[in-house]
Amino acid sequence: MIERLLKNRLIEKLDDKKVIVLLGARQVGKTTLLNSIFSQKEQVQFLSGDDADTEALFRRANATFFKKNFAQTKFLIIDEAQRIKDIGVKLKLMADHVPGVKVLVSGSSAFDLANKIQEPLTGRKWEYQLHPVSFAEMVNHHGLLEEKRLLQSRLLYGYYPEVVTNPGREKEILKSLTDSFLYKDILQWEGIQKPQKLLTLLQALAYQVGHTVSFNELSIKVGLDKKTVEKYINLLEQTFVIFRMGSFSRNLRNELSNSSKYYFYDNGIRNALIAAFQPIENRMDIGALWENYMVAERKKYNDYNQQWCNTYFWRTHAQQEIDLIEEKDGLLYAFEIKWNPAAKARLSKTFSSQYPNHQFAVINNENYTAFLM
Repeated sequence: MIERLLKNRLIEKLDDKKVIVLLGARQVGKTTLLNSIFSQKEQVQFLSGDDADTEALFRRANATFFKKNFAQTKFLIIDEAQRIKDIGVKLKLMADHVPGVKVLVSGSSAFDLANKIQEPLTGRKWEYQLHPVSFAEMVNHHGLLEEKRLLQSRLLYGYYPEVVTNPGREKEILKSLTDSFLYKDILQWEGIQKPQKLLTLLQALAYQVGHTVSFNELSIKVGLDKKTVEKYINLLEQTFVIFRMGSFSRNLRNELSNSSKYYFYDNGIRNALIAAFQPIENRMDIGALWENYMVAERKKYNDYNQQWCNTYFWRTHAQQEIDLIEEKDGLLYAFEIKWNPAAKARLSKTFSSQYPNHQFAVINNENYTAFLM
């Protein structure tokens, strides 16, 4: 299952000179996507930053070296490129001195890769993110009716490719994935000395999906100082485990400002961290599961369809709230996310009077498909 929209966008960019940067968590299918594009093309060279020989190859490389070694290469793909020292400078040399080579790099850490290439490749790159498989892509794969039938499974186990393609083994695979996130990547990159604290932090965030997050409260729960909590959360964002949504405020006196919610890119990862895979009908957190699923899938939809918008939640000190606001082209689109179609949801009069230039909709488990396609 390849994300068609992203694949087509990458193909469209193959004829210009800019470096293509593909980011995304490990095992979301970056290598599979690149193989699907280049398997039938000629003069393609694949390298991996996880390979010691590749790292050694680039260690003392200069413009002359690149011209000599890649003169016959049309497409150079470097997987896990963040492992290569000074990769941004090396890519700039290639872009400037070996114009016949189209370079594509992928990485599972925005902290390591995106930050390293930001300055050297200013104006010389296209950057994209690959998410776990999307609702829309699964509908394309086996139809809307089948994907709707699998909704409860998606809420529990998520959309990682290996999970989707191995029904019956979801828990085993998710356990392996969460171990990979925590102990193979994050801990190695930052040299974190307290892995149990990181796990406790992730579990606390899992339980707080849909609620505003206080770094002070988290630091007490986890037993870390506030600055360390902030550092760990930033690292979890940079490695595509969680993402932040800020609060919408135009300085009304009673609006919450500078508040944040955190969502998981994948429901299965969230549930694996707290070992909670009981059926939907037995869960007390169905509201949080549904909200995380809707917000994450909407993020995929907006990214892949290049729907440029700012996203927020809205809340007042009087507990008036809106789950999701999208600000686009001067308009506000407000959404309440409710699992139960019978649940009542009304837009706050405070919001509607203060922000008349808006549209409002309630998203539930009967009408959600149009929201994600």
